[in-house]
Amino acid sequence: MKISIITATYNSAATVRDTLLSVSGQHHTDVEHIVVDGASTDSTLAIVGDFPHVARLISEKDKGIYDAMNKGIAAATGEVIGILNSDDVYIDGSVLSEVAAAFADPAVMTVYADLQYVDAANLQRVKRSWRSGPFKRKNFYYGWMPPHPTFFVRRAVYEQAGLFNLTLRSAADYELMLRVLLKWKMPAYYIPRFIVKMRAGGMSNASLVNRLRANKEDRLAWKMNQLKPFFFTLYMKPFRKITQFFIR
Repeated sequence: MKISIITATYNSAATVRDTLLSVSGQHHTDVEHIVVDGASTDSTLAIVGDFPHVARLISEKDKGIYDAMNKGIAAATGEVIGILNSDDVYIDGSVLSEVAAAFADPAVMTVYADLQYVDAANLQRVKRSWRSGPFKRKNFYYGWMPPHPTFFVRRAVYEQAGLFNLTLRSAADYELMLRVLLKWKMPAYYIPRFIVKMRAGGMSNASLVNRLRANKEDRLAWKMNQLKPFFFTLYMKPFRKITQFFIR
């Protein structure tokens, strides 16, 4: 089973080597790694060029990270597609083998797992842990979502449900998963272990202003899909992150 991994980069020289190493070190042999670069001006492209496993490199100006992801998905030829950001890494070499094993069941359309937030300078230092738990569609109404870097889907899912919505700046991943899992009711499979390390410091949590904008976009994500959350749903979503600091 071919798995396509999409990595969006822009001036990512400080971190992208770790990402590339984590993909090239996977035991699963049928991997298509596509790097979509936003016309970097640092040494990102030179670093990517050092990794012969990269199947395709697209470098041109884009409309942001979700536009880059959409370009990568459009270029992908794998049956299964995953997104790995340029500052994230797979936790070990068996991750994509486990993902492929889950998708061996033709009824499985999406797969997700657990994620660790780690120190930007020390990937061994865990700052908080995101344990997703088994899939229950109703959990979306209680602020739940799977960690997007652990989220894999069959290419047919994108073909049916669509790509990332570029009108959203920080919640396009949330909106996509809401659309795929809640609106379209695609079956999901949970791998109960950590498979991705993500450097702490995401866009939506960088400041109070960004958090408020993200909450507004989360609300819009429900409206876009003609879904109605509970009155507390969107307050529960950031609250759930607090509990991650107490999980190891």
